[in-house]
Amino acid sequence: MTWCAARSFHWPVMEVGALRTRAPLAVGMGCASFAGTTWWRSSTSSKRSMPFACLGISTSTRIKEAIQTEKAPAALGPYSQAIKANNLVFVSGVLGLIPETGKFISEDVEEQTEQVLKNMGEILKAGGASYSSVVKTTIMLADLKDFKKVNEIYAKYFLSPAPARSTYQVAALPLDAKIEIECIAAL
Repeated sequence: MTWCAARSFHWPVMEVGALRTRAPLAVGMGCASFAGTTWWRSSTSSKRSMPFACLGISTSTRIKEAIQTEKAPAALGPYSQAIKANNLVFVSGVLGLIPETGKFISEDVEEQTEQVLKNMGEILKAGGASYSSVVKTTIMLADLKDFKKVNEIYAKYFLSPAPARSTYQVAALPLDAKIEIECIAAL
């Protein structure tokens, strides 16, 4: 371990791999805080506690994990159903396809919405998350006039407090879907 000096305090510099196994990590502008751990050494007689350590940026792919389940439709291109990274699950846009057939459940926006949310639930479960751990969703609609219908179904899956959300009408969706939803869940 080496030490990083700033003002009158010295903070340890550790490899990111070592940090991942020792304590929960919250990263900010070049520093990290460690829950329940104080990493500091004072060069003066002051005994103030400084729970921060200097960090470099890591591009290690070991901190992210692809999530894949056969209980939801396979990705339609070169992307993952979801990625788990740093205690978050990022679910790619989900369509109302039946996993076994790869076909839409119907052309009806309500039925597609229900299937989207069932598929999303399976992906969340495969990533160790659930609807209650979702913190943000993004809904893309082929027609914003379907907003009220979608809200009625959506409300059955996301109880209070509901996640933050954005909803957009888009020019087109993959396979001419009526709806696509993506989300972020905290573990």
